[in-house]
Amino acid sequence: MLAVAALGLCPRCGARGLFAGLASFAPRCARCGLDFSSFNVGDGPAAFLTLLVGALACVIAGWMALALDPPWWVYVITLGPATLALIVWGLRAGKAALLAAEYRRHAGEHVSKHRAEP
Repeated sequence: MLAVAALGLCPRCGARGLFAGLASFAPRCARCGLDFSSFNVGDGPAAFLTLLVGALACVIAGWMALALDPPWWVYVITLGPATLALIVWGLRAGKAALLAAEYRRHAGEHVSKHRAEP
């Protein structure tokens, strides 16, 4: 699962091509045909990573202010790209890990065997 998350590999066959864009899944695997749209990863990784990376950026900015006292543009050219890169990479890795976990555990929506009474 670590290779799937870190490299964006198909959880079934291990081929590259899990993502079609920066953080959007491809419709299906080009090699084995696994339908990625059937998995429901949701937005959990986005909220979690934004909060985590944002907190880390604030801690680093505080340390920089107290230890180095740089001009404002140093924060912009260092923390801006680093924060954006960590969020995008983390979002890709988080979404891929959740997709791989769903695939491995055959997770899906529960279908009741009992007919609902009107």
